[in-house]
Amino acid sequence: MSDKQVDKLGGVETTGHVWDGIRELNNPLPRWWLWTFYATILWAIGYTVLYPAWPLVTHATRGVFGFSSRADLRTSLDDATRAQARYVDAIRSRSLADIEADNELRPFAIAAGAAAFKVNCSQCHGSGAQGGNGYPNLNDDDWLWGGDLSSIYQTISHGIRYEADADTRQSEMPAFRDVLKPDQIKAVASYVVSLSGTPRNPELAVKGKPVFEQNCAACHGPEGRGGRQVGAPNLADAIWLYGPGEEAVERQVESPRHGVMPAWQVRLGDTTVKELTVFVHSLGGGE
Repeated sequence: MSDKQVDKLGGVETTGHVWDGIRELNNPLPRWWLWTFYATILWAIGYTVLYPAWPLVTHATRGVFGFSSRADLRTSLDDATRAQARYVDAIRSRSLADIEADNELRPFAIAAGAAAFKVNCSQCHGSGAQGGNGYPNLNDDDWLWGGDLSSIYQTISHGIRYEADADTRQSEMPAFRDVLKPDQIKAVASYVVSLSGTPRNPELAVKGKPVFEQNCAACHGPEGRGGRQVGAPNLADAIWLYGPGEEAVERQVESPRHGVMPAWQVRLGDTTVKELTVFVHSLGGGE
């Protein structure tokens, strides 16, 4: 049953709909709005005819123009690949020293290496190569195996303690919990801390020096400055891979942790490894 009325204030007929005593006025939509709405309907119909629009079982309707965003992307990528080809070929054929000396090729290698680093290396070393607990900072000049181009290339190519690569870097610190007594471990940890700062117990550090000389100096050197031939870290520079302080050093002496870095030569290819090498070398700590 219709309950249409005429609004006394506006003189507009109501629709007959009532909600909680509120009546709806029957105001027609503006003409311009209706024509705009009709135009959008026509535009949508035209779009679905000209461009891919309706999904089917195995593909979408292709449209009169046959447009494909994937094809456009492939064309753009092919154009970029062709533009980069001469640089990539040059990196592939030249030595690291030649790449580093070429003012046009080096920036390209750094940019390409930065992109490869974000995809393959940042998960461990951080987006800014700043490292973290157990993962080396690549921005400083503290290198276990050397920071020149050839050393970095070797490390990236074959990894560290990566069993699948016969040429991987190998180093292993023995666990001293069954070799040294607890008080000796505390003493040598105090001495190691004293090499780069002030230990909490200087007298204990003095007792730890002969323990260090007998058990640690063979790899870390008599002054604790490390040995790159065996990948022994420098203990006198206050840069700690597993945390600073006597407790952290004690844990490492008792039961050392050994990180593993994968070999990237087979996975990425020699060209990308060269690009990564130049990029890492450019971070500021390269020798």
